[in-house]
Amino acid sequence: MTKSSQPMHHPAVINLRAQRAANLQLRVADWITKFAGSMLFVYIHAVGFALWMLLVEKSPWPTLTLVVSLEAIFLSTFVMIGQNRQAEFQQMKADHDFTEQELELKTNTELTRAIHQMTTELHRRLLDQPNSSQ
Repeated sequence: MTKSSQPMHHPAVINLRAQRAANLQLRVADWITKFAGSMLFVYIHAVGFALWMLLVEKSPWPTLTLVVSLEAIFLSTFVMIGQNRQAEFQQMKADHDFTEQELELKTNTELTRAIHQMTTELHRRLLDQPNSSQ
């Protein structure tokens, strides 16, 4: 993919990615969250639990229940980390968009004033022109 054909990203996305890339803990959390939300994760667990129940233990339920419960605790934590990350991104995007909209409003207001002044001046000159030619 050439540089010109790469998709443009919102500045908040670029900023957040840079911040997260600079922190090892956040990179690990991002990787775990991404992996835990994949079908590969589901397949590995389905096979792992099936093997455990069929081959590893004669009575797998107490240990398997403990393992699954602990995993659920950690996975719910990673879900919350993902939600916090999304909320942080949405806030950064909202802040950026607000700043850009304020700048655009200011620019539009200045342009409207300039157009009004030019229109007023043009109107004045057009009204004065017939009087000066008489």
